[in-house]
Amino acid sequence: MIYLDYSATAPVDSDVIDTYSKVCRDFIGNPNSLHRLGVEAKKLIDASTEQIARILGVSENSIIYTSGASEANNMAIKGICLKYQNRGKHIITTELEHSSVIAPLNYLQNLGFEVDFVQLDENGVVDIDNLKSLLRDDTILVSISSVNSEVGVIQPINEIGELLKQYPKCYFHSDVTQSIGKMKINFDNLDLASFSAQKFYGMKGIGCLIKKDSIVIEPLIHGGKSTTIYRSGTPATPLIVSLAKALRLAYENYEEKYKTVKELNNYLVEKLKQFKVFINSNEKCLPHILNLSLNGIKPEVMQHALEEEDIFISTQTACSKGEYSKAVYAVTRDKEKSRHSIRISLSHKTTKEELETFIIVFERLLDKLNIKGE
Repeated sequence: MIYLDYSATAPVDSDVIDTYSKVCRDFIGNPNSLHRLGVEAKKLIDASTEQIARILGVSENSIIYTSGASEANNMAIKGICLKYQNRGKHIITTELEHSSVIAPLNYLQNLGFEVDFVQLDENGVVDIDNLKSLLRDDTILVSISSVNSEVGVIQPINEIGELLKQYPKCYFHSDVTQSIGKMKINFDNLDLASFSAQKFYGMKGIGCLIKKDSIVIEPLIHGGKSTTIYRSGTPATPLIVSLAKALRLAYENYEEKYKTVKELNNYLVEKLKQFKVFINSNEKCLPHILNLSLNGIKPEVMQHALEEEDIFISTQTACSKGEYSKAVYAVTRDKEKSRHSIRISLSHKTTKEELETFIIVFERLLDKLNIKGE
């Protein structure tokens, strides 16, 4: 099997599985319980929270555990807007956001909120001047992902954060799911940030919302204090501890891992240039994601053809719906390219031999489907 869909979900690291299993076996108490087993479980969670905070450079009190990035995005967006709607109902975002950002924004529009989409430059990067022009006294939220999940565009979140400091009534949220473990993130200029463990070889079903201590949000789930007052429910001790383990492993030698992925990306791009395909990802993109458009073939046809060869890629993101990729369209402004795009996502665990095999099979399938260039 050749797995090239790491941006959808990464396989769980064996050490993370071992940690999860050990905690399941040895720490059975409810962390909210006052007896010894509960206290032991809570101590383990507290130690994990301290480790996560240290790795990310945030305070322990800023960490809210969720079921994943989708819940964290909903919690951040709805939580801010419902809490501070008396200050204004204007929100700014981009056309590159994940569906778990766009959907809650659509929900809020039905409640009377106004949403503006900031313009992007030719590489898909936020136009800072246009963002400045959109900001108003009643703007209460700007939500812009650090890295787009389909094309891989990296946004200047530090620069955006610095700009938004001039607007004290406006909060800055970023979905950092595709960046965590792949690049260093400075959380100082972010008010809220969301991510999921499954993107960096952790377990599914656990993620975080990082929220500055001074910010109050309206909870999505009510029912009493857990690890925080903002998210009720019995803390999932094994998942939380495994998240800390996965995060620590992700940032071990991460510069070397990044270099490996960059070299793999360069190799793949050079090989793909011989075919009649259009590469949508550019020099402003994270090397872990390579998006390309095929000429005259539906992406799902290529996806299933590769699947028959035991090679796995994506078309749109796993959570997307629709007949074309809105993210690809936002970057290319070409409906045909956005209807015929596929995503190859790489890892430091990907080997050059795997990519060599992929290229051979890809070329054969292009020949078979009569779309190979002259």
